[in-house]
Amino acid sequence: MTFEPHGKHLIAGAWLAGEAQFASTPAHGPAHRFSVGTPAHVDMACQSAEDAFWSYGYASRQDRADFLNAIADEIEARGEAITEIGTQETGLPEARLQGERGRTTGQLRLFAAHILAGDYLDRRHDAALPDRAPLPRPDLKMVQRPIGPVAVFGASNFPLAFSTAGGDTAAALAAGCPVVVKGHSAHPGTGEIVAEAIAAAITKCGLHPGVFSLIQGGKRDVGTALVQHPLINAVGFTGSLGGGRALFDLCAQRDNPIPFFGELGSVNPMFLLPAALKARGQSLAEGWAGSLSMGAGQFCTNPGVAVVIEGADTDAFVNATREALNPIGAQTMLTDGIAEAYRQGRDRIAGTVGVQEVLTSTCDLRNATPYLFATTGAEWLRNETLGEEVFGPLGLIVRVKDIDEMMDVAKSLQGQLTCTLHMDSDDVEIGQRLMPVLERKAGRVLANGFPTGVEVCDTMVHGGPYPASTNFGATSVGTLSIRRFLRPVCYQNLPNDLLPEGLR
Repeated sequence: MTFEPHGKHLIAGAWLAGEAQFASTPAHGPAHRFSVGTPAHVDMACQSAEDAFWSYGYASRQDRADFLNAIADEIEARGEAITEIGTQETGLPEARLQGERGRTTGQLRLFAAHILAGDYLDRRHDAALPDRAPLPRPDLKMVQRPIGPVAVFGASNFPLAFSTAGGDTAAALAAGCPVVVKGHSAHPGTGEIVAEAIAAAITKCGLHPGVFSLIQGGKRDVGTALVQHPLINAVGFTGSLGGGRALFDLCAQRDNPIPFFGELGSVNPMFLLPAALKARGQSLAEGWAGSLSMGAGQFCTNPGVAVVIEGADTDAFVNATREALNPIGAQTMLTDGIAEAYRQGRDRIAGTVGVQEVLTSTCDLRNATPYLFATTGAEWLRNETLGEEVFGPLGLIVRVKDIDEMMDVAKSLQGQLTCTLHMDSDDVEIGQRLMPVLERKAGRVLANGFPTGVEVCDTMVHGGPYPASTNFGATSVGTLSIRRFLRPVCYQNLPNDLLPEGLR
């Protein structure tokens, strides 16, 4: 099944063209033309989303679960076509797109089951105490309620799982919130075919067509118009620190400020403790090289920094990492812009005083090759730019003098999505010293593994203190992500017939 994009926006159930167009820039295969979104398209989509909220926001959990499952069914029915255009646009291999499609449909079905169970509503009840002295207590009930239309920005590095029908969209729809998606121009054809799947599910379930809209392309004015539209109540974003911070500021500057749930990436440091490094330095080096270069390093959980105590075991680890990275060839990056940003990040690290090159290579155009650098704990502490993310297969080894300096490096970290301890039983005491610091710095702390890959489940936290994300109390992955698009409402002495479904 070959998919031929028509290049239009989906707004209020209609496929609409715009006057201006842009051409996609696929890694291979044909380019296609797509309409450029405008602030007028944004207004139409937001108005329709608000209209849809009066029915969808008050639909039963069963109806919303049926809708999520229908979206998953429609995506699966288009599976081959999605893989074909997704690989063309992004350069990602077929297996990666197939796996990501499974993750996308899996989280839709997980969220459907989760809302049916009802635990996410956090229902509470304080029964009336009419005879309490000196004052009686009224009957009080509390439940989480959907907030209204939500804006979602598609991610460059996950054309399915973090884009059109990805985690933010699935979470908002599960909560009862209509969604307006600003599609990513790196994979507009993939976005279009997924939007077709959602449109088919809307029709199948008999929902208001404004429950979902997709606006393609557009310049900065479209993103600005979307986050500042008075009918938008929250924003979900996955992307760069610069772009996310700009949108975050716009949300805060509104007449009615709204939450901006931005996942902005991090360097995801690993702390390799002495006993583990001595016992299995070779395998740790090989594992890090594989994780660092997976998908050309284009994962927000890519472990870009390894902190080790200087000595012979560290020297062997550095050499083993270089040898493991050396044969890895050039990989296609998602866009020309991401490839250029990777080279700029490489040059920034290479040009920093006190940084040594361990492995260098040559990459140009849309390709990425691995790089490995090393520095000292003292240089790391002197230069905060070493802690800035380089999006790609680049690793930095930080050699510290002792445990105290390792603690100083940990305390100097900005907010992270993940922090990792590689440790053996003889490292427990050091791990106990590090843990209070690491759990303050990261949303996920793991031991003896690599953070690349994020499980979609009840316990996952994909977020962290700024700048890893803009809201440290939230996660963009897992069932807890639904709570971002809900707010608690208390009902006092209301008759049962007036209460929301979740409290009856």
